[in-house]
Amino acid sequence: MGRYAFGSGSEYNGAELVQESNNEIVVVVIQYRLGLFGFLAGQQMEDGGALNAGLLDQDFALRWVNKNIHKFGGDANKVTIWGESAGAGSILQHVVAHNGKTSPQLFRAAITSSTFLPSQYKYNDTVPQTLFNEVAAQAGCNGAKPLDCLREVDSTKLADINLNMTIAGFQGTFTFVPVIDDSLITQSSTDALSQGKVNGNILLSVTNTNEGTPFVNQSLDYDVAEYVRNLFPLFGAKESNAAAAIYRSVGTPLDQVNAIMGDSIFKCPTYSLLDAFHDRSYKGEYAILPALHSQDIINYFPSYTAFNATLLYNNTAFISAFSQIFLSFAWSRAAEVEMLFNKTELNAPHIAPVNTSNALIQRCEFWRSVRHLAGQ
Repeated sequence: MGRYAFGSGSEYNGAELVQESNNEIVVVVIQYRLGLFGFLAGQQMEDGGALNAGLLDQDFALRWVNKNIHKFGGDANKVTIWGESAGAGSILQHVVAHNGKTSPQLFRAAITSSTFLPSQYKYNDTVPQTLFNEVAAQAGCNGAKPLDCLREVDSTKLADINLNMTIAGFQGTFTFVPVIDDSLITQSSTDALSQGKVNGNILLSVTNTNEGTPFVNQSLDYDVAEYVRNLFPLFGAKESNAAAAIYRSVGTPLDQVNAIMGDSIFKCPTYSLLDAFHDRSYKGEYAILPALHSQDIINYFPSYTAFNATLLYNNTAFISAFSQIFLSFAWSRAAEVEMLFNKTELNAPHIAPVNTSNALIQRCEFWRSVRHLAGQ
C-alpha cells in the first residue's frame, strides 16, 4: 500500500499470478488498516488502544492462512509472502517480528519489491507522540481522554485528517508508519537484521534503479545538507554535512537528493535485509529506464493501474520470464546470481549477473552508522 497511507489490495489481481503459474499456486491478497487507522501511535494508544494495528491485521491474516490454506489446496509449510513498497516494508516488519521467533512460523520465503523503511520510532518517542497530539487537536479531542474522544469522531473526518497530515509533511517524509511497540516489533528493524533475528528461510528482494526520484520535487533547487536535515529531523549538522559530502560525487544537487531518498529509505534497507539472510538471499534490480519506484509491478500484475502504471517494455517473452522468476521462487530455490533487468540497444531483453557498486556499499555503510538517529 502507498506509504502505509493509501491504496487497496484490490489493485493487485492475484488471478494473474495463478494463471502465470499454470494453477500451481494459491494466491491470498490481504487488506489492512492504513494511515492513522492502522498506525496511530503515542502513549495513549499503548494505554488504551492497539499499536501497529495495520501490522496486527496482517499477522491475523497470516495466521488464518497458516490454519486454513490446506482447505484451498495450499501447504502451510510452503507459504511465501510478497509485498511492494509499504507492502515490502510490511514484509520486513514480519521478518523481524518477535525478534525473529514468531510462533508458529508463518512463512517459508519472503519477497520484497522496493523494501520501504521510513523512520521508525518507539511508540512514545517525540515524533509519534506529536502526531497523536496533532490528530487529537484537529479532531477537537483536547480533553482529558483524547482516545475515547477520537473513537466517537466520524470516520470521514478522521480520513480527512489523515489525508491532510499525510500531504502536509516535508516531501519524502512519511506520517503514520509502523513503530517499535515492545511486543510485535521489539527493536529497530536494522538492529534486528544486524543480529540475524529473522523469520523465514529464504529471501528474494528487488529494487528499481531510481527508487527515490518520485518522492522528490524535481523542480526545486536543493541545499543537500538542509534536505537531509528535513528528511531526518533528529540529524544534527554533523550527520547532515557528512551525508552531503558522501553524495557530492553523485552529480547535481538534484541527483544527490534523488539518490539520498532512494538509498536511505529503499535500497540500503534492502541490503540490510539481504545481509541478514546471508547465503539464503537473492537480489534483483529493475533497470528499464526510467526505472522509477513501483515501475516493475506491472510486469507481474498486467492489470495494475495505480500511479498511472505503464508497461515500459512490451515484450511478452520478457514479461513472462520476469514474472516466472518470482513465481518459481515461491516453490524452488532461485539461481544464485544478482539479476539486472535491462533493455539492450537491439531492443531485446537482457538479463545478466551484476555486482553491487562499491559506491552504493559505502553509502549504505553511512546510513547504517546513523541508523538510530534516522529512526531505522
